Amino acid sequence: MSSEAKIRDDIARLSRSLFERGFSVGSAGNISAIVDDGMLITPTNSCLGFLDPAKISKIDRNGRHISGDAPSKEVFLHSAFYETRRGTGAVVHLHSTYATALSCLADTDPNDCIPALTPYVVMRVGQVRLVPYVRPGDKKAGDLIRDLGGQYAAILIANHGPVVTGKDIVSAVYAAEELEETAKLLVTLRGMPKRMLSREDVVELAVTFGAAC
Repeated sequence: MSSEAKIRDDIARLSRSLFERGFSVGSAGNISAIVDDGMLITPTNSCLGFLDPAKISKIDRNGRHISGDAPSKEVFLHSAFYETRRGTGAVVHLHSTYATALSCLADTDPNDCIPALTPYVVMRVGQVRLVPYVRPGDKKAGDLIRDLGGQYAAILIANHGPVVTGKDIVSAVYAAEELEETAKLLVTLRGMPKRMLSREDVVELAVTFGAAC
C-alpha cells in the first residue's frame, strides 16, 4: 500500500482533474481510500477542485473521525463498500451528468444500468445495479449497498448518481470516468438501433482480463 501522504496527494490531484473536466461541479461528489489504520475521505461541503491534502478527513477502523476537516456526509456509502466488497481500496462518488441522467430515467434497467456497449466498461466497471433513492447522507444508503453483498463494483443511486469502486484510487477514478463516458454514449444513442456486446463477448473479456460480469 502507498504511504498515507502519497494517497492524500493522489486524492487531491485526481479530484482536481475530475473537477476541471466537468465530472464534478461545486461541492458535489466525494472520494475515499483505505490507509493502513483507517480511511481517508474528502471533507463535507468541499470542492473536489480545491482540496488541501492535509485537511482530507481521516476515519479510524471504528468509524471515528480522528483528523482533518469533518468527513463527507456520504461516508456511509464508502464504508459499506469497504465492508462488503473484498479488495476495495478506493470509492468514487460523483454526480456526473450522464450517469446521473440514467439514474433518473424511468426505464433504466435496475439490474443492468450500464449495459455492455464497449469492452472497456466491462473490463473496468462490470455490471451496474440501480439502488433506490435515499436522502443524501442517510445511513440507509449504506444498508442498500450491504444488501448487495459485495457483488457489484459500481452502482447508480436513483436520482442521485454513480458510486464506483476500485482496488486503489487510480483504478477507481478510471472506472468512474469509463462509466460516465459509457453513460454518455447510451444517452446519445438513445432510441437508435445499437450493436451491443454479446454474452460470449463479455465472458471472453472476463476470462482474458479478469473483468467483473
